[in-house]
Amino acid sequence: MTDASLNTPAHSGKQLSQADAHTKKRNAAEKRFRAYGLSAILIGLFFLVVLFTSIIRSGLPAFTRTVVDVEFTLTQEQFDAAEKELFKTKAYSNLFIAELQGKLGEKGVEVEFDEKAIERLLGKVGSTIREHYKENPDTLGAPVRFELAASSRVDGYFKGRVTRDTLQDSRFLQLSDLDLVDALEEAGVIKQAFNWTFITGTDSGVDNPGGAGIGASVVGSFFMMLVVLALSLPIGVAASIYLEEFAPQNKFTDLIEVNISNLAAVPSIVFGILGLAVFIQFMHLPQSAPLVGGLVLTLMTLPTIIISTRASLKSVPPSIREAALGVGASKMQTVFHHVLPLAMPGILTGTIIGLAQALGETAPLLLIGMVGFVARGYPEGFAQGFTEANSAMPAQIYTWAARADVSFYEKAWGGIIILLAFLLTMNIIAIILRRRFERRW
Repeated sequence: MTDASLNTPAHSGKQLSQADAHTKKRNAAEKRFRAYGLSAILIGLFFLVVLFTSIIRSGLPAFTRTVVDVEFTLTQEQFDAAEKELFKTKAYSNLFIAELQGKLGEKGVEVEFDEKAIERLLGKVGSTIREHYKENPDTLGAPVRFELAASSRVDGYFKGRVTRDTLQDSRFLQLSDLDLVDALEEAGVIKQAFNWTFITGTDSGVDNPGGAGIGASVVGSFFMMLVVLALSLPIGVAASIYLEEFAPQNKFTDLIEVNISNLAAVPSIVFGILGLAVFIQFMHLPQSAPLVGGLVLTLMTLPTIIISTRASLKSVPPSIREAALGVGASKMQTVFHHVLPLAMPGILTGTIIGLAQALGETAPLLLIGMVGFVARGYPEGFAQGFTEANSAMPAQIYTWAARADVSFYEKAWGGIIILLAFLLTMNIIAIILRRRFERRW
């Protein structure tokens, strides 16, 4: 008998295929961790669905409006007679009422109404008709189709915000007016239509929520993003390249890196205070201008771009640099011909994410006056788009949400949908660019 056989331990009776108590405990812990992770994902998805459902349900009504669709014919004699009247708009209103009563009579609908009722339902109809025929005199004598927007309270009646039980007579709408609305609906004259004014229009007064649009604010945000892109991308990338590839490691560069990291966590309203003090009070740049908004958002975006660009440069393997230097390339050639192209996907992604963050910021714009200014028109030219006072999408949404009329609150939700569409588009572009420029080594 050999020594090996003497030292062989006795068979314990356990098999490798059988899990012991310790292994079972570890497997159970792993299963619990997977369950926790899956539960966290499901909870996050649930709240995300609730959020998007709330936004869509509250914002979609802003994309439709109630209009009165009437085909109106005005002869040259009627036009000349109306222009001779002392109260011209009243004369045109009376002509419209007579035409509308005739249309309802043809449909077999009988209802009585006067000029005041039409004004509560449609606003200054006479003024609208007069302006059309003064600008288009060639349409006299021919049928012209008018789609006249109903008031916000009539629109709310169709969308369920206003009911007969809750309506109280006021100068805006009376209970008897709803009989006229029902008659117009029965005759097929009043209907719901897509609200292009909300997308292409400008902001309106506090008494006209139906005519409010976000178009001018979209233009203001566009010019701000041009300023942010033109300044933050070259400055951020250049600073990142210097700090990561050329700067010596000493206390000064360590201080810069710490400050960049701290600036990325500074509340955005602090950048608004800085922009107010430097760009408006010291440099006397125009208040509420997209140029000032772009400069403020550039300061806020730079730390994000610098941090993401440095991370992209750091992810390039050192062997790429060593190989380029080994074949005789200079430090500058190594960075710009080899390292930078490989880091480009991460740089572009970080830049677009920074722009998306800047697009949704409201707090800095509060301080430079872009919320207090109501954009009533589009810029007259490209250069004026940077210097003329304007608003931005998040600032416009904030303004609508702060107004008392429920219709403006509906517009605010619709503006959030448009803003989310822009943010989603920018993130999709970031993913596409990342895959387009991605290189494998």
